[in-house]
Amino acid sequence: MNVHRPVVVGEAVASCGPPTVRVCFLYIAQAHQTLHSLSAAVELARQRPDIAVDVAAASADVLDYAQVVVALLGGAPLGWRLLGPAWLRALGGADGVPPKLPMLAANARILSRYDVIVAPERTTAALRRMGVSASLVYTQHGAGDRAGPFEPRLRQFDLVFAAGAKQRDRMISEGLVTPERCAVVGYPKFDLVDRLRPGLPKLFANDRPIVLYNPHFSPKVSSWPLWGLEVLRAFAGQQRYNLIFAPHLRLFDSRPPAKVACLAPFLGHSGIHMDLGGTSAAIDMTYTRLADVYVGDASSQVYEFLREPRPCLFLDPHATVWDGDESFRHWESGPVATTPNDLVGQIDRARRTHPAYRHSQLAAFHRTFDLTGAPASVRAADAIASLCQLGAPRSLAAVASGAQGRAAGERRATSPIEGRQRL
Repeated sequence: MNVHRPVVVGEAVASCGPPTVRVCFLYIAQAHQTLHSLSAAVELARQRPDIAVDVAAASADVLDYAQVVVALLGGAPLGWRLLGPAWLRALGGADGVPPKLPMLAANARILSRYDVIVAPERTTAALRRMGVSASLVYTQHGAGDRAGPFEPRLRQFDLVFAAGAKQRDRMISEGLVTPERCAVVGYPKFDLVDRLRPGLPKLFANDRPIVLYNPHFSPKVSSWPLWGLEVLRAFAGQQRYNLIFAPHLRLFDSRPPAKVACLAPFLGHSGIHMDLGGTSAAIDMTYTRLADVYVGDASSQVYEFLREPRPCLFLDPHATVWDGDESFRHWESGPVATTPNDLVGQIDRARRTHPAYRHSQLAAFHRTFDLTGAPASVRAADAIASLCQLGAPRSLAAVASGAQGRAAGERRATSPIEGRQRL
């Protein structure tokens, strides 16, 4: 994956003795999940020498990507662990990720050595059934509205992060977490993207407005199965807009577009850029920052796009009764298309009517992300450190809110990245 060099680093902290607690940041899915917690691992390792922090992954590609990102952030005193066995890693699908539950079972004994396991993946809750007694922290890997992430496995975690009031209130109201087990920390992915400061590529030879089409992978809510090819045909047949087709990477398992037969008619089109998840640009907000208009359905990436309010158009091929449904609150941020006909005209109207949605977009963004003077990665690291010290959750509101957070600013790592440990 192509990533970009940071510009500035800051001061390191002095060591205060050997580590007394072991924390594992665990990644058993695709690379996009690392961006939601890796900056917190960096902060925790830099600021707390009494806590040994390891990063473990079930895929060599994911671990390599995490190492590159940490290096670009200036490095951190992290340990690196590639989970085995090799034969199980070899069973990975098209995206290279091996089966999650077998990988957890194969590594339960190793993971039992940690005091705290931090994961963006709810499947990690299964460690409870495998005899792992470490405290479990769920960081989330997005801040969308879809009902799927709000599910009973959250009760298995000792601490659950929320990006803002929206996630916190829904998890508590549905009885999935208690206030004492929920820490509002903001959105660490924003910290990581801001600190790397990647330059935006020029994808097209012209200056036409850019539309991002970002369908979800779940067929229950996705526009792709019913309308997706019609969307691509609409853009292929006009010369007013450029299109970035960047679906959720699970839709095509990050395969190259050339290996997806139905996309063959659109390969090489000068006005269509396709990325099915095979580059860092697909996961590091490059496309949500580049686009002038967002077209989608249920992906949480719409909230990353709304960091800068811009026109949105939502596609509803399922005749959804969505008004008042929390799982579709993002559809209040733009018009909802109930037919794929005249899609270009519907995008024109979304652009013209955007001022009417701007207030809703700002409200949705601030309801979704609790952003304070303290970086989210610092707030997340403080919440994990508090859990390490106490051995059990307490009210983490003050820590998570940044009241005890350190001032914003980037810090230089205390040591270079260590070599990967292969098992």
